[in-house]
Amino acid sequence: MGETFTIDSAVLGETRRINVFVPTVYGEPIEGPMPVLYMPDGGMGEDFLHVAGLVEVLVCNEGMRPFLVVGIENTQRRRDLTGPTGVASDREIAPVVGGSAAFRRFLREELMPVVRKRYRTTAETAIVGESLAGLFIMETLFVEPDLFDTYLAIDPSLWWDDGAIVRSAEAGLDVGRLAGKRVFLANSDEPVIAGLTGELVEVFARAGVAYHYAPMPQETHATIYQPAALRGFREALGGEPAGGG
Repeated sequence: MGETFTIDSAVLGETRRINVFVPTVYGEPIEGPMPVLYMPDGGMGEDFLHVAGLVEVLVCNEGMRPFLVVGIENTQRRRDLTGPTGVASDREIAPVVGGSAAFRRFLREELMPVVRKRYRTTAETAIVGESLAGLFIMETLFVEPDLFDTYLAIDPSLWWDDGAIVRSAEAGLDVGRLAGKRVFLANSDEPVIAGLTGELVEVFARAGVAYHYAPMPQETHATIYQPAALRGFREALGGEPAGGG
């Protein structure tokens, strides 16, 4: 499904494999440029195939607008998707953590320009991910909100660095920087993630941030991605273009 190319990343100092899916309508090509849905954990053996399949089904039944799907295959997942942490147990999950800023730079300076050059795209972008990828997505929303127009974070690992992202949001959001952004959050029955996600949603509500929230206590951390993505794509990617798209 789709096609694969590689980027020799100067930012990350390694070769990264990229998987791309261009949706059709029952096999018929879609005319015109498309917005782009980026996804960490985007390897063929990771989440790329089930997300691309879901996009194809939803596009065919008009449950969402057509999006080009760009999956970034992992090399050192826990390095790329985590920010700095002061918690010793966090630093024990991998030989290297805290590389999210470099990974964001790779997306901005290397991957996105290549995608725009290789494919017919609009200016609109979205990003979807679960667990540590959801953590990266929420961090990106707060530190570089203009990188994407729509942010879909599923069961995000907000416990990282003792919940620093949530605490920072509670201390004060620059709501002006989030104007025009769309946010979708979902959580499973995992109690720590559910609690922190709920706290973040309350902050969004008080601050007037536009968001969709889908608590899914019937799901576990292992089962939530596909049902939450189905709902998120319908709610956040099904209507009018976001941002500058």
